[in-house]
Amino acid sequence: MDILEAIKTRKSIRSFKPDPVQKEILKEILDDACRAPSGMNTQPWEFTVLAGDVLENIRRANVEKLNSGAVPNPEHLVIGWPPDSVYRQRQVELAVNIFKLMDIQREDKEKRAQWMERGFRFFDAPAAIILMTDRSLTEAGPLLDMGAVMQNICLSALNYGLGTCIEDQGGMYPDALRKFADIHESKRIIICIAIGYPNWDFPANKLVSTRVPADNITTWCGFD
Repeated sequence: MDILEAIKTRKSIRSFKPDPVQKEILKEILDDACRAPSGMNTQPWEFTVLAGDVLENIRRANVEKLNSGAVPNPEHLVIGWPPDSVYRQRQVELAVNIFKLMDIQREDKEKRAQWMERGFRFFDAPAAIILMTDRSLTEAGPLLDMGAVMQNICLSALNYGLGTCIEDQGGMYPDALRKFADIHESKRIIICIAIGYPNWDFPANKLVSTRVPADNITTWCGFD
């Protein structure tokens, strides 16, 4: 797939076919991803790839913790949106559009809870990629580089007919990941990516989220 086409057409996938993703394909995607730029070529990323019984056990543990009211304790900096900001407004708009496609009413607490649970199940993807960095690094220092490798994963996946969803719910209970995937305490879990073949019949997968035109957020200096 052409790189510009990939950039323009990539979208978050929130339901996947059960078909497994071959390990060789995932290895090729990660090889592509590791070509991402990083500050002074430090390459601060590491990956744990989940599938099969390991992923199922983590899904189950996440949902059990969520439904028991366990307080999430992510190891990364969690995004926060000031309540009256345009950033919060965009987040609300996204949720409204998804719930409209999914026919989830604002007052339907049961359906809203079921939707939230999907994220903690990695949206039922057949595989998931966990992005980590070493705890010897500062918490914020590697994040720009991690974002670059994260995008490369999502764009490379399109070349193999795969969809992705970048999501932090899968890592909200890092103890579950460490227990079943044997992730060492010396590694900081940053973000998760659900990956698989998209289920295009799923209503939320029809969503095309909006983007602010570059002209609205760009200041040009020194041009005629």
